[in-house]
Amino acid sequence: MEKRDPELRLFDSSEELSSGLAEYVHQISESAIKEKGSFSLVLSGGDVPKRLGKLTSSAFLKMVEWSKWHVFWAEENVVAKRHPDSFFWQAKEYFLSKVPILPAHVFPVSHDVPGESAASNYEFSIRQHVRKRSVSVSPSSDCPRFDLILLNFPLPRHPVPGEESQWVSLVSIDGSKEKVMLTLPVINAAAHVAIVASGAEVAPEFLDVMMGQKSIGSNPARMVWPIDGKLVWFVDTSAASLFLLGKGCAATSGS
Repeated sequence: MEKRDPELRLFDSSEELSSGLAEYVHQISESAIKEKGSFSLVLSGGDVPKRLGKLTSSAFLKMVEWSKWHVFWAEENVVAKRHPDSFFWQAKEYFLSKVPILPAHVFPVSHDVPGESAASNYEFSIRQHVRKRSVSVSPSSDCPRFDLILLNFPLPRHPVPGEESQWVSLVSIDGSKEKVMLTLPVINAAAHVAIVASGAEVAPEFLDVMMGQKSIGSNPARMVWPIDGKLVWFVDTSAASLFLLGKGCAATSGS
């Protein structure tokens, strides 16, 4: 299947972006549950956990089939579970503790263990879910096919293994911190990937991604392109300000 061009959804404010993202997550979950009886969601850090707080409203609590959700992580810092830098803890605080997702359907990266163990344990866990078919398999590779992966922009630098056999990697950050991350082939095997870009501080990097003026390896987000899926950018006008000032304004498509 040919790669599809990404969709760009522009929002006037960060608040409107969060509302649009919540609606999108609900839409994809409904479609996945209708098609195969379950929904696999992959979270990341940054603003993503807080934005998902929109799904805790009474309307979503009633509409969403929470018992069919399975939650994973695209990245996690190697820290204690209750550490403020833990993306699992952030997701729990803003979102997971406020919705009736089954605790047995939440699959965080192991905490309080060395980074190498956390990465290998997490990959083993994902492989078990693929075997049990709670996560599908990509039609183009042996990678898991998550229904929706949410990424925060700018993306950390993803490792790019030479083959799809490596699903999870341990990355050193500034030589002192470690992070467990899904590899690029796994991200690009997803059915849907959404990248969230907000704030004027990311405007220069967002312009580079959209206009492609530098080498593709210079920005990790330019390497995210689902092979058999769809990529959607959720962007507020502050993040898109430089892009909209240039010739890119004619190429935008909103929602």
